[in-house]
Amino acid sequence: MGAQLDTSGVSTHSRRSRHRPMAEINVTPFVDVMLVLLIVFMVTAPLLTVGVPVDLPDAAARPLPEDNKPVEVTVDEYGAIFIGDAPVGAAELVSRLAAITGNRRDARIYVRGDQSLSYGRIMGIVGSINAAGFNKVALVTEQPR
Repeated sequence: MGAQLDTSGVSTHSRRSRHRPMAEINVTPFVDVMLVLLIVFMVTAPLLTVGVPVDLPDAAARPLPEDNKPVEVTVDEYGAIFIGDAPVGAAELVSRLAAITGNRRDARIYVRGDQSLSYGRIMGIVGSINAAGFNKVALVTEQPR
């Protein structure tokens, strides 16, 4: 009951033991790539948000479904109005919105207002946008922590 010899005179037991498949997978390169990707995404994700930094209030409302990119109107803590990153005056806000949206009155407009501003100031801006015929105006808030 020993090892059998094949026609070449080599033991079949010793030949099998020399050419065993490797049962271990080296995951070190995989982990290295994943860590590099994690770092890249952590660095670039904050840079993807565009706009004027404001301290948004918290609200428990559900987020609106996204179907196309909305126009963002931002009112900073000093009351300055911006469309995207461009500052605009209160008098020219509606005309600039009409030009940006191509006079599409169903375009979505998100109003972001700093929480230190009075409610009346933000509602005045929302009211002027709505009075111009834009009917999809929404206020943006932060999710509660």
